[in-house]
Amino acid sequence: MHKNLAELIEFSSKRHPQKTAIVFGQKKITYRELNDLTNRVACGLIRLGIKKQERVAIFLDNCPEFVISYFAIHKIGAVVVPINYMFKIEEARHILQDSQAVCIITSRAYLEMAQELRLRVDSLKHIITTTKVKEDLADFSGFKDSSLDLTKYHASLNDLAVILYTSGTMGFPKGAMLTHGNLVSNAVDSARAIKARPKDAVICILPLFHSFAATVCMNLPLLVGAKMVIMKSVRPFKRVIRAIRKNRVTIFVGIPSVYTILKNMKLPRVFNSPLIKFFNPVKICISGAAALPVDTFKGFERKFRIPLLEGYGLTEASPVVTLNPLKGERRPGSIGLALSKNIEVKIMGDRDNILKEDEIGELVVKGPNVMRGYFRQEEANKEALKKDWLYTGDMAKIDKDGYIYIVGRKKEMVNVRGLNVYPREIEEMLYLNPKIKETAVIGIADPHKGEVPKAFVVLKEGSQATEHEIFLYLKEKLAPYKIPRYVEFRQALPKNSTGKILKRILQDEEKQKKE
Repeated sequence: MHKNLAELIEFSSKRHPQKTAIVFGQKKITYRELNDLTNRVACGLIRLGIKKQERVAIFLDNCPEFVISYFAIHKIGAVVVPINYMFKIEEARHILQDSQAVCIITSRAYLEMAQELRLRVDSLKHIITTTKVKEDLADFSGFKDSSLDLTKYHASLNDLAVILYTSGTMGFPKGAMLTHGNLVSNAVDSARAIKARPKDAVICILPLFHSFAATVCMNLPLLVGAKMVIMKSVRPFKRVIRAIRKNRVTIFVGIPSVYTILKNMKLPRVFNSPLIKFFNPVKICISGAAALPVDTFKGFERKFRIPLLEGYGLTEASPVVTLNPLKGERRPGSIGLALSKNIEVKIMGDRDNILKEDEIGELVVKGPNVMRGYFRQEEANKEALKKDWLYTGDMAKIDKDGYIYIVGRKKEMVNVRGLNVYPREIEEMLYLNPKIKETAVIGIADPHKGEVPKAFVVLKEGSQATEHEIFLYLKEKLAPYKIPRYVEFRQALPKNSTGKILKRILQDEEKQKKE
């Protein structure tokens, strides 16, 4: 196994020097060019005074410069701190301040914010731009020298590689500390699970600052010498389809909302033929970052006749933990099996006792992909990490064959008169309703029952429904105590940058109504 992330690029550049590593629109970069570019930026960082294990933030859209920055930082043994480019100044300030970042790499689009952040964050000394903007700022075009011996700066597997800030359910985000060993092992295990090869091409429509995209859409293809096709945005989707065909994309990585849209999309009649695939030449689709509705899984596979592999992960685990098998049974509603033999999963009870098959408890994970801990968060570390086991906060069960099923978040569980109700179960039933496009279920306080479920529903375009109609629909499918006490119709649900529905915002709105 590679000793650090920097070696991913160096190894592939030696094996496939003339092979295309990155495609971005009309721009193509070979593995040799990518390695040379990362070397130049790495040498530039050293000459600016960036030291080993110091934190360097990346504040960029999806672009080749993100990849170059990421690996250049690793080549000098420094630590990458990705920042969501949609963040406002206060959100970015918290991450820079908490991580004690000394440098930020950004583009012309975010330069004004970066300059304001440098005034407000004491540790932040340097701003580097990807194109020349101002004479008094360092930029990529000025990094021409690559004569330094970078191998003496390389990190070890146990060294910190990335601090990824998680969107916690309460308070400010916490920085998950991921080592080179964490990230390399997860890329290796993920590549083996989907049998990725140098001839593959992986399309990246997800934001690279997110752990799922960084591992599966960037580290994985660069590890095996495959081609990485970077898209700045998923919209317009016609551009994504053109990129798939032009670049012979074989691995499509998305989030559930993308697959739901595709499932519901009306295709030209010609695409109904099994010989002409809408996604030609895609051979595998992977879904992550949020729960995949069973109806979407079944509908997508039936329509496109391409394997859709649902997996599960979390930032703290680099992030992939499980995946439905490429060769073998893909069970609807299941997040699959442990990604590899290196990763252990168990279901724990309230007394830290291991539960039996089909019993519901907290999913815990152990393996080389599990984070070192949260940056400067001792109390949070005691809660999340116990005897090398990562407590995920997700409630799950494991069947007799080892397939894992998520039933909800531990803190999302609704207690109705002492009976446990898991929102995921209700949501799955609602997704089966042909009128419903999206849904989210939360628990709200009730003077008589303690808590009751409330459903938020977004209807498909042209559909109509009433609260009473939804109640009658669920009455035939769920025990009475599981049926939501209230149904609220919405035009849209709050989401984060990866399309995950933000239930905490819905919960906050409900609390404000009570005040």
